[in-house]
Amino acid sequence: MDTPNPIPGMIVEEYDREVDARGLACPLPILRAKKALAEMQSGQILKIVCTDRGSIRDFQAFSHQTGNALLRQLTLDSEYLTFLRRR
Repeated sequence: MDTPNPIPGMIVEEYDREVDARGLACPLPILRAKKALAEMQSGQILKIVCTDRGSIRDFQAFSHQTGNALLRQLTLDSEYLTFLRRR
């Protein structure tokens, strides 16, 4: 699926895969995201849903270290959403 580059600050509504990491603490959300990204094609978008507040920083560092683009991070109620584009 072709997804155009989102405008900075825009909510990413289209994604190719979702990882539900609710109730999991570090490093499990990162490990689940890493596994999902390994099964995806370049350019596809992964949505990760977490309840661990530390996941915000964790995914920023993960993106920087792996080269997978961090598209957006949001907080909705007690959930933290991260959108990554597979390198």
